[in-house]
Amino acid sequence: MSYADQVYMDNCRRILTEGVWDTDRPVRPKWEDGTPAHTVKLFGIVNRYDLQKEFPIMTLRRTYWKSCVDELLWIWQKKSNDVHALGSHIWDSWADESGSIGKAYGYQLAQKHLYPEGEFDQVNRVLYQLKHDPTSRRILTSMYNFEDLHEMHLYPCAYSMTFNVSGNKLNAILNQRSQDMLTANNWNVVQYAVLVHMFAQVSGLEPGELVHVIADCHIYDRHVEMVEKMIRLEPFDAPKFLMDTDVKDFYAFTTKSFKMENYRYHPFDGTIPVAV
Repeated sequence: MSYADQVYMDNCRRILTEGVWDTDRPVRPKWEDGTPAHTVKLFGIVNRYDLQKEFPIMTLRRTYWKSCVDELLWIWQKKSNDVHALGSHIWDSWADESGSIGKAYGYQLAQKHLYPEGEFDQVNRVLYQLKHDPTSRRILTSMYNFEDLHEMHLYPCAYSMTFNVSGNKLNAILNQRSQDMLTANNWNVVQYAVLVHMFAQVSGLEPGELVHVIADCHIYDRHVEMVEKMIRLEPFDAPKFLMDTDVKDFYAFTTKSFKMENYRYHPFDGTIPVAV
């Protein structure tokens, strides 16, 4: 079975059996009908994925990995906060009349800062360090800028990445303040596994380990039955991840630069309600 499936099933079983419900407290998220969206959660889940062994995409249901990559490029490559530059409509609920999500995500990565070596935004600083100072223990990004939080339509969920080169392998830690296990968990894992592959290739490195640290790891009340059904399924083997090895410039990657070979997944019936 796919290792990502095993991790997902283990996490969900723990949340459902050991988790804490917030039904006794007022909560910010609401369902479309206005009902409070409560969750059952665990605090401080850490998952590790060895990208040398297999690509961490789940098969319990389909992960729309091309849309994952499209959003990843929107944030990290285009450094955009305009939903019109995004191929999907996943951010529409948080966009204003102009299509902006405020000073969030890509906007933060695009802000330039002056260093002794020159002026860089956060992404270009990582690329520079990986090539010129790979032993540095200071290669990281953060989108959680407290000065701009009041101008973000949604505080960043996956908010920081720490990169570390060990030998010739690029490892990374993804820090996430909040994780909706049904709608977003594997979506984020796939995105940042792809990002590690991208940064590694253009820096002359090999992808190593992705460590995913989740502070508030939860399942929404209206998702419980769907999750219980999913984790009773028998997962398939992980597909083979392929990337265009001719691409040496981070900004030259497109969604067509990646392929999943022999990706099998279980069908998913019904529509997943999303709390906003």
